[in-house]
Amino acid sequence: MAKRGSYAKGVAKRDEILTRALDVVAEQGFRSASVREIADAVGLSQAGLLHYFGTKEQLFVEILRKRDEVDLTRFEHETDSPDFIAEDYTALVAHNAEVPGLVELFSRMSVEAADTAHPAHEYFLHRGDEVRTSFTAALRAQQDAGKLTDRVDAEALARIFQAVSDGMQLQWLVDRDVDMAAAVRALFDALSTAPRPAERP
Repeated sequence: MAKRGSYAKGVAKRDEILTRALDVVAEQGFRSASVREIADAVGLSQAGLLHYFGTKEQLFVEILRKRDEVDLTRFEHETDSPDFIAEDYTALVAHNAEVPGLVELFSRMSVEAADTAHPAHEYFLHRGDEVRTSFTAALRAQQDAGKLTDRVDAEALARIFQAVSDGMQLQWLVDRDVDMAAAVRALFDALSTAPRPAERP
């Protein structure tokens, strides 16, 4: 029983660390959010912090997982709902502009994940599959409802949307005047079968 209680406390502490780390990275930026800064924020030594994650790289991977978890609960619809595509996804992209440190962390880690030995490789591989699967279902539902062009297969569209959103983050990191959400919204509009304002009676 003692082991079970200890395990539960460890899980709770780990979650507390990740929740606080999200704020630290979002507020201070990826470069400034060192292991020491995160450890200080949760009242641990650097060694005590890494006890829960193993390495700095694995810590940052888990921060990204926590970010995904928080983002999914922040927005109303499920990712396989047609409404998610039209509303929540654009809102999610807009929200990224409020957390530049997390955007930089995601972008940097996604590049490092090209190395199959990097701790982030499996995370990005699995995340990409999940994102495209959810998007494919939602986009196909839009196509079946006649709201979205079916000239391009839904699975291909899902990859295009993933590429656009990830690419817009890179552009935004270089130029903060870039409107990531507007670009994604424009892509939705371009694929929509709804009549343009001038075409309406």
